[in-house]
Amino acid sequence: MRVFFTGGSGKAGRHVVAHLAEAGHRVLNFDRVPLGLAGVHDLIGDVTDAGQVYSAMRSHAGYDEMESGTGAEVFDAVVHFAAVPRHLMMPDTETYRVNVMGTYNVIEAAVKMGLRKIVIASSETTYGLCFSDGVVDPKVLPLEEDYDIDPMDSYGMSKKVNEVTARSFQRRSGADIYALRIGNVIEPHEYATLFPPLRETPGLRRRITFSYIDARDLGQIVDLCLKKDGLGFQVFNAVNDENAVPQPNSELLARFFPRVPLSRPVAEREGLLSNRKIREVLGFVEEHPWQKYVP
Repeated sequence: MRVFFTGGSGKAGRHVVAHLAEAGHRVLNFDRVPLGLAGVHDLIGDVTDAGQVYSAMRSHAGYDEMESGTGAEVFDAVVHFAAVPRHLMMPDTETYRVNVMGTYNVIEAAVKMGLRKIVIASSETTYGLCFSDGVVDPKVLPLEEDYDIDPMDSYGMSKKVNEVTARSFQRRSGADIYALRIGNVIEPHEYATLFPPLRETPGLRRRITFSYIDARDLGQIVDLCLKKDGLGFQVFNAVNDENAVPQPNSELLARFFPRVPLSRPVAEREGLLSNRKIREVLGFVEEHPWQKYVP
């Protein structure tokens, strides 16, 4: 597929772009800074500028495509990762503006150009724990996609709005638009420093319900979304199979969530931010569990 990818130079994006390119997709990276990956053309621009988005989305994916003399073709799919990536990185108003308007511009352009597959990056922060003011409990565990998401921070709010925008455009167009509630992204080099302390201090990951997503496994999830047609609007938790801490759920629930009811039984190692839907619907098979890299 020819894939228009926004934000491919970011922490998550660069691994996903590499995975898609390795899988045989032709990827054009639209970002404010270049990625510099062989075989992937970088187009510099700003998703908050609707004119730039429209222009970029009807571009050649590389100089070689100019040889045909037939003009730039419409892309087969859009993957939208460009955003202010976390809370307290910019003022709240700027985080909200960039994330909401950038997503609107990308989806609108894709739909009006007739694209039938759009994948957007939402966030596990929409569940309302990660960036809440104070330590709060979820309403129920495990966290699954039918949860009534209720963030209070500007970043989580922007991602919730983006899901609503995606759903509205899906109704309008009939295209497949999938929103990925991406967990805390872990790059290969981060396991050595981030994970060993969790043996003694699992509470460091309470706000993200002890979850994580390996950046390479995220690439697989996006590729599966591109290949899975006909689902309309969907939300998927994009996380690995198990919690990022070695303690069993019986201990974690008793210690950190003693007042939170369970909607169903959970296995001792099962992720409390559940990826059951991507396993059952998309066929996701985890390739990079943290135990593979941490003694």
